[in-house]
Amino acid sequence: MRLTAHTDYALRIMLHAAMAGDDPDHLLGITAVADAHGISRNNAMKVVNELAKAGLLETVRGRHGGFRLARPADSIALGEIVRLTEPCLNLADCENCILQGQCGLTAILKRALRAFLAELDQQTLAQAAETTRLPADFLSF
Repeated sequence: MRLTAHTDYALRIMLHAAMAGDDPDHLLGITAVADAHGISRNNAMKVVNELAKAGLLETVRGRHGGFRLARPADSIALGEIVRLTEPCLNLADCENCILQGQCGLTAILKRALRAFLAELDQQTLAQAAETTRLPADFLSF
């Protein structure tokens, strides 16, 4: 299974926000975060808007605006982010297969997907942030 670039960007942006700390006055700038992760500003803006609409990020408009986590990082499961941002979690196109309803792989793939999502549901953004080590040349927050 491979996650889309959109989900990858969402996970990176959320991780960046979690690592920025709990200071309610500290806002991250979209351009700085996008540059730090090699994401286009437009893609980062789309991801931040989607995460904000879902209540995972809080955004502040204006010259000194930016974004931050809307909830504590330990209350955000990675599975929540993946489910929000992945357009399709089907591991195979079983709906358009000639073996539909008669294939031995369908049940196996469904169990594998459930196990994958269950693991992500057990892991929080805070846990990921705790074990993340920034490269020496990473831009400061």
